[in-house]
Amino acid sequence: MKTLAVKTGARQEVRDLTAEVARIVAESGIVEGLCHLFVPHTTAGVAVNENADPDVKRDLLMALDRLAPDDLDWRHAEGNSPAHLKSVLTGSGATLIVSGGRLELGTWGGIYFCEFDGPRARRLHLRLQGEDAAGRWRLV
Repeated sequence: MKTLAVKTGARQEVRDLTAEVARIVAESGIVEGLCHLFVPHTTAGVAVNENADPDVKRDLLMALDRLAPDDLDWRHAEGNSPAHLKSVLTGSGATLIVSGGRLELGTWGGIYFCEFDGPRARRLHLRLQGEDAAGRWRLV
């Protein structure tokens, strides 16, 4: 397993990690297989979405704020219930196809780390499985 350290700088933030994940995939030696992503935090998530237009990240946070506003009658003692709900809505994991040694993300696709209760030191775990160039099955 590989782990990316993610240091967030704001209470809510959407960070593009596409290049870092693509680098790990390229260095893994996996040519055909899967890349599993997992965020082990209950107030953060991972999303795969368009990363050509930077407004997508702003729009994502705006919509999630409307779905989980701070001013509801939340009961969780830590005061971060909206962050927990946003994490559930974005999800804690994603599985991507690796083909030809590269991520299959589509023309506009990108990988977002979604912070909802920062700033914090976070992690994104990656597990790669598949065949290398010699056709041997590998787990990274």
